[in-house]
Amino acid sequence: MSPLWRAEGAGFEAEIHDECGVFGIYGYPNAARVTYFGLYALQHRGQESAGIVTSDGHSILQHKGMGLVSEVFREDSVDQLKGHLAIGHVRYSTTGSSLLINAQPLVVRYRKGHLALAHNGNLVNAGAIRGELEEQGSIFQTTVDTEVVAHLIARAGRNGLETAVKESLRKVRGGYALLVMTEDQIIGVRDPNGIRPLSLGRLGDAFVLASETCAFDTIGAEFVRDVRPGEMIVLGADGMRSEQALEPGRLSVCAFEYIYLARPDSNLEGLNIHTVRKQLGRRLAKDFPVDADIVIGVPDSSISAATGYAEEAGIPYEMGLVKNRYIGRTFIQPSQQSRALGVKVKLNPLRKLLAGKKVVLVDDSIVRGTTSRHIVKLLRDAGAVEVHVRIASPPYRCPCYFGIDTSKGSDLIANSCGCNVDVIRQTIGADSLAYISAEGLTESIGLGSRGRPSLCLACFNEEYPVEVGDGQSKDALEEKC
Repeated sequence: MSPLWRAEGAGFEAEIHDECGVFGIYGYPNAARVTYFGLYALQHRGQESAGIVTSDGHSILQHKGMGLVSEVFREDSVDQLKGHLAIGHVRYSTTGSSLLINAQPLVVRYRKGHLALAHNGNLVNAGAIRGELEEQGSIFQTTVDTEVVAHLIARAGRNGLETAVKESLRKVRGGYALLVMTEDQIIGVRDPNGIRPLSLGRLGDAFVLASETCAFDTIGAEFVRDVRPGEMIVLGADGMRSEQALEPGRLSVCAFEYIYLARPDSNLEGLNIHTVRKQLGRRLAKDFPVDADIVIGVPDSSISAATGYAEEAGIPYEMGLVKNRYIGRTFIQPSQQSRALGVKVKLNPLRKLLAGKKVVLVDDSIVRGTTSRHIVKLLRDAGAVEVHVRIASPPYRCPCYFGIDTSKGSDLIANSCGCNVDVIRQTIGADSLAYISAEGLTESIGLGSRGRPSLCLACFNEEYPVEVGDGQSKDALEEKC
């Protein structure tokens, strides 16, 4: 779920963040409490707002707010959300859009009752559709593209909810996992290319939908399967029904779910995330060996790849950086000095371990390069005599339009320097720098072979699985976060 625009001139370090996580459950006596724990498991997918909407079959109740799940919900607020069906949402945003009005699930009233929507992803033609709807008299309350879907469903509602959802989603393009809830029903849909993840689980007699399988483990649910691209799951009084609502397109699972976004204990398309990341590290060690004393990873997303590199290279893995887990995003500070201080607060080097050592630093990606430069300097200041950086993804040179919070293309270091690895190496201050190749990435993940779906690699090669634009330039789309 993305705002339709963002403020300019921030100049913040652009880390990579998936913008949302969604969770839904039908048929459980205390749906709000289970949803609360499900959102806790998905907290890594969004840390700026959280919300839950419930129903007892007749009335819609909601609670949402800014902050972490533990900050938004207290014992009494969860207990007040009565009902046996619920959907929940956690969200990231960027400058200018971190507002309560944009927090989800979004609840709207239409002629047949209430609609609640929770959305992970981004619709590339939402701006054009929004303009058309406004010309026809629609009034929008938020700046998120989820509201565009709500208006489309409400307008088509005379044909029944399921038909309205199908008709509405046939008009939009992008990557998304969408949950729609009424007083007595939950519908979940995954985009036709399968860019954004959505999984189906079961908790006793209740059915569960979630962005990642780690949410099922947290609540004690059984994983059933991944929702298929373009599939619509309907949860109601008659149980679970499935329909191929949208014609599947070119299968394009987001590569960054495997590289960075998903939790290591989640499984996506039959593959465990931790295992995949170790394979990425092993491939890096095979393709780009180096004489070093220790291997370290940038916590937390790079730890799996770092251990894979160490095992393959026969070099000891060490915890060279300690993360303060109570620090939020470092790039929200407006000055270069405060950004640098933020990195030092967030990551602390183990000086006695690093002093006099030749270090392999494994990370998942380099976006603008600012954070990488600070980390390399931290290691040198701690006494490392050499720092060799290995990246478990190809050069990130193109913005994502399908639900990942990244810079404009001009802000990406790989794009601005023409993917010249030596220039990037000099910029971040490393003794050597190597990225895994696109071939190494796809072979390590294994998608696209053995009948498995393929990957979306657009942020590396600009081959977008869904046409972007529709009357909007790419520059305009890059204003979206």
